[in-house]
Amino acid sequence: MKTKKISMQKIKEILRLKYGADLSSRQISRSLNISTGAISKYLNRADAAGIGWPLPESMTEQQVLAILQPSRKPRKDTVTVFAEPDFNAIHDELGTKGMTRQLLWEEYTQDHPSNHYSYSRFTVLFKRWQGSRQLSMRQTHLAGEKMFVDYCGPTMDVINHQTGEVRTAQIFVSVLGASSYTFVEATWSQSLPDWIGSHVRAFNFFGGVPEVVVPDNLKSAVSKACRYDPDLNPTYQQLAEHYNVAVIPARPYKPKDKSKAEVAVQVVERWIMMRLRKQPFFTLASLNQAIRFLLADLNNRPFKKRPGSRQSQFESIDKPALRPLPPSPYEYLEVKKARVHLDYHVEYDGHFYSVPYQLVKQNVMIHASRTTLTINHQGKQVAHHPRAFKHGHTTDTTHMAKAHLKHQEWSPQRFVLWATRIGEYTTLVVEHQLAGRRHPEHGYRACLGLLNLTKKYGQERLEAACRRAHYINAITYKNIASILSKGLDNLPMEDGDADKQISLPLSHDNVRGAKYYH
Repeated sequence: MKTKKISMQKIKEILRLKYGADLSSRQISRSLNISTGAISKYLNRADAAGIGWPLPESMTEQQVLAILQPSRKPRKDTVTVFAEPDFNAIHDELGTKGMTRQLLWEEYTQDHPSNHYSYSRFTVLFKRWQGSRQLSMRQTHLAGEKMFVDYCGPTMDVINHQTGEVRTAQIFVSVLGASSYTFVEATWSQSLPDWIGSHVRAFNFFGGVPEVVVPDNLKSAVSKACRYDPDLNPTYQQLAEHYNVAVIPARPYKPKDKSKAEVAVQVVERWIMMRLRKQPFFTLASLNQAIRFLLADLNNRPFKKRPGSRQSQFESIDKPALRPLPPSPYEYLEVKKARVHLDYHVEYDGHFYSVPYQLVKQNVMIHASRTTLTINHQGKQVAHHPRAFKHGHTTDTTHMAKAHLKHQEWSPQRFVLWATRIGEYTTLVVEHQLAGRRHPEHGYRACLGLLNLTKKYGQERLEAACRRAHYINAITYKNIASILSKGLDNLPMEDGDADKQISLPLSHDNVRGAKYYH
């Protein structure tokens, strides 16, 4: 049976969860929604090639992909009639203590040696048959295995004591599966930074890390919700890698997948939020202080139907089974996909950062923290810059090609030649864009913007707009685009404007003039 091709990201997750988190194939299967048979094939190929986790520095992602997911040779189509298993009998047999699906499948293959299903297909068909019976499975929680996370539906009010403005705070809830030991905190939002920060503080509160985290399908956790194959948010994925945990989002519209979180949310709403409903709070810190006080009471409250409390159960069951925390807590990184522009820079938060010129037009991943910004290409770091919080360019000169030979296709000469074919005022604008930058390549973006304006407005209107911008000393791309969008280029110039031309600050050593580029 063919193994369905999966993405490089999923292959890396298989290797990380196996060799980094030491999870079994079945646990990896539940985390990634990939069959155990497919996982075994990838792991066997990795073992044979000596590939572990982290990936070898000497290998690119394409090389790893070629080894672990080789192209298949075409083969002739064959038609085989498989013997259908008796799933009713199999279901009854599985009720016997010690019986496994593996053993029942082997007996099935002995009865049908030449036309039996593979074990993976056998399992898929059996689960499909079970689904048609609409069976409900009771969840069993193992010590230190799962941490469920969710937000309460109701919110808490925080009052600004200076203005009286009321702002709502979200209530984050995290609970361990075996002991029901609970962590609660208030944050301003359910946005990604708050979501990630709450996880970090929950791990610190528990003093360890579980094997699996089970979130709901909110946008901060899941970029693409899917019942069978959800895509995690890249930043959330990095958090999972830092703490070496598997993330298994609850299936959409399947509340039983996170029933532990649903119950914990109800308990928090009843025993914490309702007890605080009449108490005014003027800061988020004071609200969290009150929550921590009641949380200690909640965790020490005796169970009604079993001995002990959440605290005692945690101390005896979950705490010994949790994995140790990493040496340092996770630092929030925002991960963003970007495409390298012709000037070998990528844009993040209104600022442009350089990458090696060879990556022009390639897709890269930006990892931005509060202080630094790193850029990765195919899993390898290619640039590292200090974080900038204002508009501009950060350029590493080692990223530039000698004499910019790589960019001869888009050069100052080409832009000026294009401008001279339109008119003298367009030429003045292009020369100004190229001359007023530390590196001429930084002006390519504005010049390309002018080029695109001709597609919408035509060359004559662009020249007229450049002429008007020239006379009012506002020769920037934004001003010229505004003149065109408002139709100001079609208005006649005011009387005397032809004699009031404002000279531009272009008379310096960096401006060579149009003749230089011919």
